[in-house]
Amino acid sequence: QLQVVESGGGLVQPGGSLRLSCTSSGFTLDLFAVGWFRQAPGKEREAVICIDPNNTRTNYGDSFKGRFTIARGIAENTVYLQMDSLKPEDTAVYYCAAAPRRSCRDDYRTYDFQGQGTRVTVSL
Repeated sequence: QLQVVESGGGLVQPGGSLRLSCTSSGFTLDLFAVGWFRQAPGKEREAVICIDPNNTRTNYGDSFKGRFTIARGIAENTVYLQMDSLKPEDTAVYYCAAAPRRSCRDDYRTYDFQGQGTRVTVSL
């Protein structure tokens, strides 16, 4: 089955870190643009960060810069989202999405594959 699956979410205290994984099955991600999105309760899903097949990174918000980074794993079917200095407002369900194209886009609906999400809760 062709799919992407997120993992690594959980409960973390403010100021802590988490690393989320996006793992594909049935295909590799090396030729895909892979984006991370998040959806907080009562809010629209928003783009966080993306990496294209050339490993060019696009960060979609000032609130993420310097705290969130994206990287491809050694295995070609994994992309990571490293989140540092987490804040309570980062609490959300985080989704990865993948598309076989050269460029990133900030609309998750344009991606061919989307996962079911992993929940991140930042709280004392």
